[in-house]
Amino acid sequence: MALGFGTDGVRGQADEFTDDFVIALGEAASRVLGSSFIIGRDTRASGERIERALINGLCRGGAAVASLGVAPTPAVAWVAARHAICGAVISASHNPWSDNGIKFFGPGGRKLSDAVEAELEAALADALGSADTAEVFDVGPESMPSQIDGETSSDLAIDPHVELEAWAEALRSSVTDSMRGLHVVIDCANGAQSFLAPAVLSALGVELEVLHAAPDGRNINDDCGSTHPQDLQRRVVESGAQVGIAFDGDADRLLAVDETGAVVDGDQLLALFADDLRSSGSLRGNQVVVTVMTNLGFRLAMAERGIEVIETPVGDRYVLEALARTNGSLGGEQSGHIVFADLSTTGDGLLSGLQLLDLLARTGRPLSQLAAESMTQLPQVLRNVKVATRRSDIAVVLEKEIGNEQEQLGTLGRILLRPSGTEPLIRVMVEAESVAVAEAVADRLAAAVERACSA
Repeated sequence: MALGFGTDGVRGQADEFTDDFVIALGEAASRVLGSSFIIGRDTRASGERIERALINGLCRGGAAVASLGVAPTPAVAWVAARHAICGAVISASHNPWSDNGIKFFGPGGRKLSDAVEAELEAALADALGSADTAEVFDVGPESMPSQIDGETSSDLAIDPHVELEAWAEALRSSVTDSMRGLHVVIDCANGAQSFLAPAVLSALGVELEVLHAAPDGRNINDDCGSTHPQDLQRRVVESGAQVGIAFDGDADRLLAVDETGAVVDGDQLLALFADDLRSSGSLRGNQVVVTVMTNLGFRLAMAERGIEVIETPVGDRYVLEALARTNGSLGGEQSGHIVFADLSTTGDGLLSGLQLLDLLARTGRPLSQLAAESMTQLPQVLRNVKVATRRSDIAVVLEKEIGNEQEQLGTLGRILLRPSGTEPLIRVMVEAESVAVAEAVADRLAAAVERACSA
């Protein structure tokens, strides 16, 4: 099996998602997760074909299925929670159009635990071993089949238009009317948020400009969106807008651009939201959940405010698990996955964007000032070291070297070594008071990793 589960479902080149594989995955999901599913997809050319195969597999496994069509990941999770059913999203998030992926939500729109994911992987292996599908179609957009042999739809009584409008109304009702008249530019990444976000924001009275909202199947994330914000930065400055918001392809994350054109990342946004919720008494447990990649400057800022920081491995599902375990109300990642646990079961780029606009309107202050006061970002340097052997114990092996470097950095520096979850890489991350110091430490540790993994 070439494809396997990573930090967020199964992801790879679109042509790896053969119909036999997707059908088997659908069968496995129906047997492990539940009997009713809501499906959504982003705007990739391969999405419709993969969706048909997935519906086929889910139905073969005995599940009832309904599709939202093109819809953001958080909309699928919201509908799953609303109806207490399972969800599936066909997307490769911020990756190029030639990739795709499938991720699942358990009953109630919750990300899968490691244990459930392992069970699903085992069921998939069994389904592939006993697959009775005969034909495998080419994934190329020019050769998509009009249908796949077998049943490809079910009578799950869910109207996609009603559900998406209900989700949009829930988003609108999460904020006040105070943002009316704010000048905002959004970048939809030619992805799943290309249609709903403009309507939601316009209904709230925002003076709106929209970039990259004309998907053609191949332009998703193409020099646009949260991983390529240059167009958004330029347009915010040129138009005199107060803020810019960029989504990724499936719209479960965002980054912001302040009125000067500077990027405001997930760490800064989390710091802003944590302080705002604390001030209103809405930050349950006086805590925020983040991953190991969150900037040390965030941790220092939270310590100054008396806010506890709970740390998890990389991946928004681990943030979600920690929020559920601790009954927390806020968590997220540097990449812009932000979870308001009282409002959503997963990261939601549009929801986070609305909370940001509401905060700006309530304070009447520019984002540049708010972001600068929220935290001081320490320089962060990342080295991806290619290795033949991806040692899971690399931090233990290099414990002495790491300890020596950390002693020199003191309390205003941090080191993290971890193997990639999907590639033959060891990731070396160093934070320090200056870029030069961080780079020097990262280079020395990267060399130590190479020696340890070649020994």
